[in-house]
Amino acid sequence: MDIDLINKYNVPGPRYTSYPTVPHWNVQDFRLTKWKKNLLESYHKSNKSQGISLYIHLPFCDSMCTFCGCNKRITKRHDVESPYIDAVLKEWSMYLNLLDEKPVIKELHIGGGTPTFFSPENLKSLLSCIINTSTLAENYEFSFEGHPNNTTKEHLQTLFDLGFKRVSFGVQDYNKTVQAAIHRIQPFENVKKVTEWAREIGYTSVGHDIIYGLPFQTLTDVENTLEKTKSLAPDRIAFYSYAHVPWLKGNGQRGYSEENLPQGIEKLMMYETGKKILKNYGYYNIGMDHFSLPTNSLYQALKNHKLHRNFMGYTHAKTEVMIGLGVSSIGDSWNSFYQNVKNIEEYQELVKNNIFPIAKGHISSKEDLIIRQHILNLMCHYETKWDEETLKSKTLEKAPLKMFPLLNDGLISISKSQIKVTDKGKPFIRNICMAIDQYLGDQPQNKFSKTV
Repeated sequence: MDIDLINKYNVPGPRYTSYPTVPHWNVQDFRLTKWKKNLLESYHKSNKSQGISLYIHLPFCDSMCTFCGCNKRITKRHDVESPYIDAVLKEWSMYLNLLDEKPVIKELHIGGGTPTFFSPENLKSLLSCIINTSTLAENYEFSFEGHPNNTTKEHLQTLFDLGFKRVSFGVQDYNKTVQAAIHRIQPFENVKKVTEWAREIGYTSVGHDIIYGLPFQTLTDVENTLEKTKSLAPDRIAFYSYAHVPWLKGNGQRGYSEENLPQGIEKLMMYETGKKILKNYGYYNIGMDHFSLPTNSLYQALKNHKLHRNFMGYTHAKTEVMIGLGVSSIGDSWNSFYQNVKNIEEYQELVKNNIFPIAKGHISSKEDLIIRQHILNLMCHYETKWDEETLKSKTLEKAPLKMFPLLNDGLISISKSQIKVTDKGKPFIRNICMAIDQYLGDQPQNKFSKTV
């Protein structure tokens, strides 16, 4: 642990689920006509060979988790479910009308909010309509995020019968003080129960999400949480850094002060210790924040150099087209991005009137696409290469100067046509990608969470 390095590189920075990142989209020049044209071009090129990815955002939660940065609506009323599902299906029908052949779905993920806020019957209604109007790829993967406190055996069975084989449960931390601070009281017994149900039903990949850097959390808390996690042996573990951005997320993250959060060396020690523990438990480090048993598809993708990263995180299923349905969802046609409106009532009104509910977007330039591929390579494989013919760019010509501090600190090695991340540099992968990000410049401090 080098405290000087941590202090030097612990600055606000993107997580690079896209490039350009959302704050740097050129929204002024975004046009729906151009976006539709780009979407159709990418779709026709990849639908049969790759299929598409589909993300569905279900925003409702029955209580506020103060660590969460997702777009959500807190409510106890379940009569909101049916109108929202009707709107999502109407939006899907608009895409079906735009695309002139049946979509081949390779990957489908339901996130939120809390997807299991919705009843099993309503989830079945939503998903059956989407499945019945699509073709499923031979190796398709359906996954969803489950809350251990409200995911029932009926939820798991219903979704399994629809083709879901992967589920991730939000654990965060088992310490009661931490749980109280983040307003997520969740006994180990609840996580154990839903994990065992999923395995009993036949899910082939059960994941647990754990966060380090939470308020009042200590290194011992992280060690204890991972020890309990080991006893359930999830197939995947997402070991995320808590992103403290209260200026972006309203009052949700203002239930504690920054003084209550682990900082710098303390937080990085949580990550390094957690990574070592997971390695000892037989998990392989996948990219920036994922860990997998060797039997899981995520590890196989890493081993076969096929790991991919998109708005849903790391995945083994690479597609160039991702359609986002629902409020605040983001879509990607590789050469374009879009994001839906964030207000539920506005979203429902727009689709009711046959208007794509898109709030903003970005049309990528040639330079964007080249740098996007380099960042994707670095985030997934810790190296990237180029030559005179492919992936050479003006931004890369300036990279050696911007990367000199990284090189001097032993975080990367760099040659005329290659950047390679060292073991020492892996915890600073976001900083390394920032060095080839042409949009960053002098960054206001309130756009991103800190990198460590």
